[in-house]
Amino acid sequence: MLKVGLTGGIGSGKSAVANRLTALGAVLVDSDRIAREVVAPGSEGLAEIVATFSERVLDPHGALDRAALGALVFGDEAARRKLEAITHPRVRARAAELTAAAAPDAVVVNDVPLLVEVGLAPTYHLVVVVQAAVATRLARLARDRGMDRAEAERRIAAQADDARRQAAADVLLTNDGTLDELHAAVDALWRDRLLPYERNVRERRPVRPERVVLTEPDPTWPQQYARLAARIRHAAGADLRVDHIGSTAVPGLAAKDVIDIQLTVSSLAEADGPLAERLADAGFPRLLGDWWDNPRPAGSARWEKRLHGSADPARPVNLHLRVAGSPGWRYALLMRDHLRADPAQRAAYLEVKRELAATAPDSATYGTLKDPWFDEEHLRAEEWAIQTGWRP
Repeated sequence: MLKVGLTGGIGSGKSAVANRLTALGAVLVDSDRIAREVVAPGSEGLAEIVATFSERVLDPHGALDRAALGALVFGDEAARRKLEAITHPRVRARAAELTAAAAPDAVVVNDVPLLVEVGLAPTYHLVVVVQAAVATRLARLARDRGMDRAEAERRIAAQADDARRQAAADVLLTNDGTLDELHAAVDALWRDRLLPYERNVRERRPVRPERVVLTEPDPTWPQQYARLAARIRHAAGADLRVDHIGSTAVPGLAAKDVIDIQLTVSSLAEADGPLAERLADAGFPRLLGDWWDNPRPAGSARWEKRLHGSADPARPVNLHLRVAGSPGWRYALLMRDHLRADPAQRAAYLEVKRELAATAPDSATYGTLKDPWFDEEHLRAEEWAIQTGWRP
C-alpha cells in the first residue's frame, strides 16, 4: 500500500484535503481522532494520565478535561514530555493497526497535525503539506471556530513554522483560494501521482525517464535529496552511509532532473538480502539485471553495483548500492567533490552534457558517450585529490 503523511498548520485547510482524499477513495487514519480514542473514559491511557497528573485533569463526568490538562503542560517542557510518553506510543500503535487493516492496494492517508514536530516524515512514502497565509488562517479560525485573535496567534506560534513544513513537504498544497480550487489540486494529485505511485510500489516498478532532458539548476535538489535519504535510512534499518552524488549534487550544474544517491553497503550480498525488499517497500524498487560502472582507467574489471529506482512518478531517482571502499564507491564521491571545487571543469562538463543531450537524447547512448570525458576527468580528479589530501 501507499502511505501518505498529511499535515498542515491549524487553519490551513488540512481537514478539507483529508475529506477530499477520502471521497476519492483514500483510507484515512486521523491522528486527532485516535488521540481522543486512546484517552477515552475507561481507557488505559486516561488511567495513566490521571496517575501522572492527578484527578485534577478529570471533568465531573470522569472524562479528560482537556483545558485543565493543557493548563498543566502548556509551557512546562517536562510535563509535556510526560504526556507525550503516554499518548504518542498509543496513537502510533492504533494508527499502525488501522493501516495494517487496509487493502493491499490502498492509499492510506495519515492525517497527523504534528507530523513535522515529532519527526515522522521518513516513515511515509510521500508527505503532503497544506499551507495558507497566516492572515487567511486567522480569519478561518475566527469564522469557523469562534477563536479570538490572541488565542489563534498562540496556537499558530506553538506549531512548526512554514519553513520547517516546507522542508518536509514532497507536495505543497497552497490553500489561499476557494474550496473548488483546493479540490482541483487534490484531484490532480490523486490522479497523477498517488494512484500511479501506489501501483508502482505494489508492482515493484521503478520510474525510468527514457529521454535525456537537461534542466537548469534547481536550488531544491539538496532538500529533495535530504527527504529521500531520510526515507532510505529509515528503510535500511541500519546505520548505513547515504550520499548525494551525481550532477544534482553539484551546485550550479544543469542536469537531468533525476536525484542520484549512493547507499554504502558492506558487500553485494548485503545488497541482495532483506535490504532490497525493505527498500522496495519504502518506494525504491530494484532494477532487474546486472548493473556496473565502467572502470577508470579502462581495461580493468567492471565495477559491479546494485541499482534501485523510485516508484514515485514525479521524482525519478537512481539509488546506487556500492560496497564501502570499492573503486566505484570512491569514484562517485571523488567526481562530485572535484566538480564542486573546480569551476572550470564544471563548465567543461556542462558543455559536454548540453552537446550530448542535443545529439543523443536517449539515456543509454547519452551515458555511454560521456565516457571519454570521464576518463580524462578521472585523471584530473585524482591529481586534485593528491594535492588537497581529499578523503571520501
